[in-house]
Amino acid sequence: MKILIIGGTGTIGKKIVKYYKEQHEVIVVGKTSGTHQVDISEIKSIEALFEKVGKVDAIICAAGEAKWGAFNELTEADYHIGIKSKLMGQVNLVRIGQNYLNENGSMTLTTGILADDPVVQTSSAAMVNGGIHSFVQAAALELQAGIRLNVVSTGVVEDAFAKYKTYFPGHFPIPMDKMMKGYVRAVEGKNTGQVIRIYQ
Repeated sequence: MKILIIGGTGTIGKKIVKYYKEQHEVIVVGKTSGTHQVDISEIKSIEALFEKVGKVDAIICAAGEAKWGAFNELTEADYHIGIKSKLMGQVNLVRIGQNYLNENGSMTLTTGILADDPVVQTSSAAMVNGGIHSFVQAAALELQAGIRLNVVSTGVVEDAFAKYKTYFPGHFPIPMDKMMKGYVRAVEGKNTGQVIRIYQ
């Protein structure tokens, strides 16, 4: 397969790249690094990326930003960071990317446990993650040419747990190999419209 991995230079993305590059053609995309660069919050940047890359068999997105902060301190502008980047960024990847997928191709988005089990200072991130889950379930009903759309929602992964553990008391760090199984299921399985949860 020819696989486009957006966010391929990040914590989760690096694991996905390492797994798939052993047997497939992998195109690594980052915001400021990688083979190609993209800012998913800008639709013209997404369009330019696909024009350069052309047709692929799978698109995986492990990118997107959202503002963390106390609910009473977050401004409307703070909420719009997550809406424009992680939410609409991934929505636009699907909208545009479907036209660059080969028949029976797949698109896999990324969210996280906050959609179902939020913690303090995550009202914006939780909102965005939940929105993506609903979008995937609905949009998958209308995709053509056998194209599948799923989302992987994971708990805090081991490689990032030290950074975030104070926000997630009592949570289990998710082993990177276990997290990776979610992406394998999304890319190589036959299901569509699924929220693949890996929380323990």
